[in-house]
Amino acid sequence: MQTRRLGRTNHLSSMVIFGGAALWNIDQEGANAALDLALAAGINHLDVAPQYGVAEDRLGPWLDSRRDQFFLGCKTLERTREGAWTQLHESLKKLHTNRVDLHQLHAITTFEELNLALAPGGAMEALIAAQEQGLTRYLGITGHGLQAPAIQMEALRRFDFDTVMFPINPALYANPDYRRDAEQLLQLCAAQDVGVMVIKSVAKGPWKAQEKRYNTWYEPYDVQEKISRHVRFALSQPAVTGIAAAGEVHILPLIIQAVEHFQPMNPRTQEAMVEESKASEPLFV
Repeated sequence: MQTRRLGRTNHLSSMVIFGGAALWNIDQEGANAALDLALAAGINHLDVAPQYGVAEDRLGPWLDSRRDQFFLGCKTLERTREGAWTQLHESLKKLHTNRVDLHQLHAITTFEELNLALAPGGAMEALIAAQEQGLTRYLGITGHGLQAPAIQMEALRRFDFDTVMFPINPALYANPDYRRDAEQLLQLCAAQDVGVMVIKSVAKGPWKAQEKRYNTWYEPYDVQEKISRHVRFALSQPAVTGIAAAGEVHILPLIIQAVEHFQPMNPRTQEAMVEESKASEPLFV
């Protein structure tokens, strides 16, 4: 699998990042099979969070003998120093390791949350302490929602984060405000050598009234042609290192195949996809 440099971390990350949410409610045998597939495909970057059901419990035993083969990212939804510090140590225990490579403020969706996390006594103090003590090498921030790019630009003005993670897909780019902010964030990341990871690249839209067929909170595309086009779109944006695979093990092989055959998408085709997506129901409102 092709790799790209994750900003100033200098890690050559696989263009598919294994999204730990895929292990949300799976048994160990199923988790091992998904992780074995990822390893065989050349995925060398794992992303997990305490909020992903039993993901840490399933990843830890499998990772135990393979820790040095992977760049490991973890996250915290805690907004206080004490809460984030306690949660990191719980994660390390479950993951069978004494350090992660990247620790991230998770799902900062409002400016108020950003203020809490970066205030005195906030979670950012725990992340900085973890870096100083060798529990993590790099620090990042993730976000969902229509404000995510704007919030992350502000975050980068206030702290020198090593990475960001936020959604990119044609439907979001059909929102002119989101696209403006996302493109400005990508420019800022390129200028500051900040690594960029993308989520929701294959999100089709909200589930609405239909029965959920997958674990993801949104409905993902599940046809190879659609997935390949949307993966190409996301990976063709400037400064993007890789995409986090959807939180569903059955979608993972399709995403891997899409990246294995990746070719950059020309601007004209990108604009056509954005135009087509204007009729889609928005994922975030």
